[in-house]
Parts: sequence; C-alpha cells; structure tokens
Amino acid sequence: MYNSKIVGMGHYVPDNIVTNDDLSQLMDTNDEWIQERTGIKQRRWAVKGDGNTTFSMGLKAAEQAIKNADIDKQDIDFIVFATLSPDYYFPGPGVQIQEALGIGTVGALDVRNQCSGFVYGISVADQFIKTGMYKNVLVIGSELQSRGIDISTRGRSISVIFGDGAGAAVLSREEDPSKGILSTHLHSEGVHALELAAEAPGMGKRWVTDIIADNDPEDMSYRPYMNGQFVFKNAIRRFSEVINQGLEANGLQVSDIDMLVPHQANLRIAQFIQKKFQLRDDQVFNNIQNYGNTTAASIPIALSEACAQGKVKDGDTVVLAAFGSGFTWGSVVIKW
Repeated sequence: MYNSKIVGMGHYVPDNIVTNDDLSQLMDTNDEWIQERTGIKQRRWAVKGDGNTTFSMGLKAAEQAIKNADIDKQDIDFIVFATLSPDYYFPGPGVQIQEALGIGTVGALDVRNQCSGFVYGISVADQFIKTGMYKNVLVIGSELQSRGIDISTRGRSISVIFGDGAGAAVLSREEDPSKGILSTHLHSEGVHALELAAEAPGMGKRWVTDIIADNDPEDMSYRPYMNGQFVFKNAIRRFSEVINQGLEANGLQVSDIDMLVPHQANLRIAQFIQKKFQLRDDQVFNNIQNYGNTTAASIPIALSEACAQGKVKDGDTVVLAAFGSGFTWGSVVIKW
C-alpha cells in the first residue's frame, strides 16, 4: 500500500468584500455585535453578473492547486468535489470540473457533508490512493452561499456568518509511509440533523431569496436554521474528541502538533479548542476574520493560505478538523 500526500494547494475568493459595517446598512446589526459572537470582520460575497459560481470558483482553485503541484492536468485520475451550494440540483459540479479541465472520462464524485465535506473528500482520496486505484486525485471545496441566505434583520444570525469561496488540493502517491496523510477519522450523528439544516437551499437557479419573493415572507421553512448554542456545545466536544482520536491513532501528543487548521465555523470555537489543547497562536491557523464561514471551502482556503505564507513546512505535523451539519465531523493527521 501507498500513502497519499498533498502536493499542491490553491484557493479563490470573489473580489467583493462585505464588511460588518456594510451589513449594518442592510439589517439591525453592528461590527461589535458580529465580532463578539463570531470573530468575523468581513467576508467575500459574489455579485450577480461577476461570473462567480460554485463551479467556476472551484475551477480557479483547482487550476492553482494543479499548478502548485507541478503536474499536468492530464495526470489527474479522479475528482472529489465537496459543496452544499451546487450550481445545479443535479448533476453535481464534479463533472463540470472534469469537462472544463478537459481530462478525459475520469471519475467525479460529489460530497454533501457541508462543513466537514473537505475532510470527508480528503479521506476518500486518501483511500483511493492507498489502495493503488488512483495516483493523483483532485479534491475541491467550493461554496456560493450569499444568494441563499436572508440578508435582513430576520436572518442575521445566519447571514452575518457565511461567505463565498473555494479551495482545492492535489493528492498524489507517496511511497514513504512516514510521510503524507497518516490517518483520517470520520463520524456522524444524524439524530441532531435538524439543529443545523435547510429544507430547500436552492432549486436550480432559484435561490431562497427568489422563493421568499414568490411566497409568504413569514414562511421560515426554506431558510437555513441553526440552533447556535447547541451547535457550539457539540462542536467543541467533537472537535476535541476527533483531534485526540487522530493523535492517539498515530502515537502522537498534542505537543507534536505544528499546525492545527480547524474548520472556520466561529472564531470562538477555534479559540476554545486552542485554549483547551494549550496551543500557541502560531500552532493554529484562522482566517475566518477575513472570509467568514465558507463551509466546505473553509479548510482548503485556510490550508492554502497557511502554505502560501510559509506557515506549513516540510516535516510538520498538520491536523485538520471539522464539524458541521449532519452532524458530521472528522480529522486528518498529516506529516507534511
């Protein structure tokens, strides 16, 4: 068996920056209120007509990842695309990437695990490579969420949190078993599925805002719902468990972590985990302040930025951890 190794990262976010002060013009909120509860200062939202879609952003991130991996796009054997906001209800965006890259009839798998989608995607790619089935797998997380949220005082508990963007990774075969992805750990608990859910996030090109315009404006059924305190309590519990599970599986201690890249759900969650594990600021990478929660894209965007800034180096022990709707959660332990 082989190991898999991340050999290239890339990310893309829309140009349009939406600050907390901008949101205060659209709803009853302010910068202090948002930062106190989420840690977010600004986010990127696509603008209608700017050409950004979940697919197009994923493609730009993927092209950057392939370039940074220094391989030919024709060497990609398989595609995994994680998103909760696809351009179409079906087919999924994986086949759009395959067609746009022009890489023949390689397989394309779509993952619907929301905030933990990229971690799940990495696990799938890792197993395909470890068994020898594929040599180079492209994993993408991309979200265009700004058109599917209620941008008003009524929906502020959700709308101030989420942003748009995409991140991607290329995983390749690694023959040294001490390098690359050491282990992945995945979990779910469907009993809490409706604590963070949307009954109908979108129908084709009609988003929640369009549905609301055509129906009863007091109908909450189509809007994303989150039981914030319940999600927070479960998130910090599961983050801790799955990080420890990954460390124990590899005979590692918390002190061995060089970089923790958590899903960018809420800065308060990340800070709680950092304090619990007694990690220094330089051992945890957060960028939710600038991008908000980009769901399946949050970890690859953060990891891509950390790599570009030289904060992840060869030989580092890197841990990825995510928790989100489902509930689903997972971790990845990597020897970079």
